[in-house]
Amino acid sequence: MKFFKWLAIGIVVVLATLVAYVTLIFDLNDFKPRIVDQVKKQTGREFTIADPLGWTFFPSIGIKLGGISLGNPQGFTPADMVRIDAAVAEVKLLPLLSKEVEIAEVRVEGLEVNLVTLNNGASSLDGLTGSAEETKSADAGDTGTLSLEKFDIGGVTIENARINIRDDSADSESKLALESFRLGQFSLGSFADFSYRFQADLGDMTASSDGKGQLLLSKDMAQLQIKEFTQEQLLKGAALPKGELSVSSKSALTAQLKDKSLKLILEELNIGDISAKGQIGANYGAKVPSLSLVLEVGDLDVDAWLPATSEAEAKAGEAKVKAEEPDLRGMKAMDLTADIKVSKVKVMGVTSSNWLLKASLKGGVLNISSMTADLYQGKLKASASIDGRKPVASYNFEKAIEGVQLLPLLKDAADVELLAGTAHIEVKGKGYSLLPDNIKRNLLANGSFDVADGALYGVNIPQMIRSAEAKLKGGTEAAPEERKTDFSKLSGSLNIKDGVANNPDLSMLSPLVRLSGAGNAKLVEQEIDYRLMTRLVATLEGQGGDSALSGVDIPLAITGSFQDPKFALDTQALFDAKLKQEADKAKDKLKDKLKDSLLKKLGGN
Repeated sequence: MKFFKWLAIGIVVVLATLVAYVTLIFDLNDFKPRIVDQVKKQTGREFTIADPLGWTFFPSIGIKLGGISLGNPQGFTPADMVRIDAAVAEVKLLPLLSKEVEIAEVRVEGLEVNLVTLNNGASSLDGLTGSAEETKSADAGDTGTLSLEKFDIGGVTIENARINIRDDSADSESKLALESFRLGQFSLGSFADFSYRFQADLGDMTASSDGKGQLLLSKDMAQLQIKEFTQEQLLKGAALPKGELSVSSKSALTAQLKDKSLKLILEELNIGDISAKGQIGANYGAKVPSLSLVLEVGDLDVDAWLPATSEAEAKAGEAKVKAEEPDLRGMKAMDLTADIKVSKVKVMGVTSSNWLLKASLKGGVLNISSMTADLYQGKLKASASIDGRKPVASYNFEKAIEGVQLLPLLKDAADVELLAGTAHIEVKGKGYSLLPDNIKRNLLANGSFDVADGALYGVNIPQMIRSAEAKLKGGTEAAPEERKTDFSKLSGSLNIKDGVANNPDLSMLSPLVRLSGAGNAKLVEQEIDYRLMTRLVATLEGQGGDSALSGVDIPLAITGSFQDPKFALDTQALFDAKLKQEADKAKDKLKDKLKDSLLKKLGGN
């Protein structure tokens, strides 16, 4: 028993001696002015360590700092960008005996970060690296400081930190609670494990995120690498489909800190039911940062992302959109090249597949050099540009669809059965303003269309003619049939101006009838007004025989809305034309009778 008693006393004496030795040899506050001065030079901000630097001896030996703050730029509120109530750096005991400090672990308590953007665009992060002159001075300073090549930390732990983000220009505020951040054994030039977990309040949405990966900072601090970085996020809010959205990803990042460039490899990205992969490259050191994007996306159902809204809410939303012209002048702040592939897209009910898009953004002008997709058994080909350099954006485009089946397209897009057939359409146009109604009013365009082997729904022209013929003969109307007129070809040209699409040369060929004429479509009001002429080319009952109306021009009017068009024959004009035809026939018969009579008389003489 005495042995253990004296052993315990010996250990206490040794520990007490070590503590006394450490506290007497190392006066930490001698380093405090140097630390403050170096941080000020590197950041260009006010830096304060309010509390004296001290030692902690339980549960392990450590260096304690308190009342730490790094300021926001002058004129910002709050005045501090970063505040830390306390930070403890645990140190290894044996190196202390050789007057060397090796940090075993850093623990941070009461961290608060305030990031502010003012109405004029100034940010808490502006000028954070200090001036080039200050940096040069710092580099040429005291060479007796610890070499970064020997920088070694056993780990970093941050718990219950708060990050507040306020943007006065957007009148928005977000609060992020960093529940935990842990960095494992860290030394320059070697990968270190890290993990985090946070909760965020984004105003009308909340978010939670967990992530982990491995981080490396090169010995010259010129390169940062992150690999095997996995994340799981959950967003909740009334504006999200089904009230929530899950996001997961696996990625790798390489950043060249001196060159201010980075490359992000998206090995996996899942947003709800959407999967994607690709890579993003950025050069953020230039006056105008540049970004390159290569992305492959799976099936994309945009409609499933849109929240369900009532008719009243939809109208209110439209009114809000009409009140504000999108300002795209911010596009000048970045250059972009994009190469995007999408397997399938569903938007506003229309389904397409195999999307290929190549685009570039430079100087505030977005150019879509090529956009192709498979569309309802046909092909969509388009190119376009949007000029966002002025308050009201302008645009131009060329678009062609080839071999597209119109009936299922119109059914999915607008729930209308108006026209069927295989279509070839070419349109070229330009305009300004991106408000929906203004697009229709300001669009200048021209093009042509050709629809083969199709049908016009909502009207059965042969039946209408049969009914008209029956009336002329004093009989009853023909029995009702399907309201559809088949044709072999429907073609014409169109031009769009002042919100009106004009079609001056509509032509329809059918086994029974020929149709021609002209008409207009008001794009804003969604109203149509066509005046057409039909002419029979064969009997209405099929091959053989003639109709009483053969060869007569029959006026046909199409009016009403896009969703509910009205078709009507001009029976009065038809009646007048028939009377004229009968009168002409009677005149011809009378002439023939007089001619025969005259010939008989001449022959008798």
